[in-house]
Amino acid sequence: MRVHILAVGRLRAGPEKTLIDDYLDRFDRTGRALGLGPVRVIEVEDKKNAGMAAEADLLRKALPKGAVICTLDERGKVISSPDFADRLAGWRDTGRQDLALIIGGADGIDPALRAEADFSLSFGKMVWPHMLVRVMVAEQVYRAATILSGSPYHRV
Repeated sequence: MRVHILAVGRLRAGPEKTLIDDYLDRFDRTGRALGLGPVRVIEVEDKKNAGMAAEADLLRKALPKGAVICTLDERGKVISSPDFADRLAGWRDTGRQDLALIIGGADGIDPALRAEADFSLSFGKMVWPHMLVRVMVAEQVYRAATILSGSPYHRV
C-alpha cells in the first residue's frame, strides 16, 4: 500500500524537513517487506488565499483514485500507536492500494472534505502547527511499520 502525505503549504529546508526525510527514509526501508510504501509527500498551495474550500479542492485533485482518506484533525479520534499500526495493516490487508494522510492549512480541513474521510485522526485536543504535524505523521507511519515488523523501536 502506497502512502501519500498530502499537506497544504510548502515546507522549506530546515529541521522539520530533515526529520521528515529521515523518518520517511526509515519507513521506506522497513515498510517494503510489509507491503507498505513507498511514501510520497504532496504539497498543495492556495496561492489566491481563497480559504479552506479552495484548499480542499487542491487536496482532492492530488488524491490518488480510490485512496483511503485519513484526515489529521483535532476533532478526529485519538488512538494509540499500536492501534494506528493495526489500522494501517487492516487497510493494506483489505487490498487498498493507497492511503492519503491529509494535513490541512492554518484554518484546518474544510468540513466537506472531512466528511469524505474514511477516518479522522487526532494527535490530541491541542492544536499543533501543521509543519510539526508533518513530522509527527512521518514518525507515526515509521513507528507503525516497526510495530508491524516486530522491531523494538516501539516500547510498551
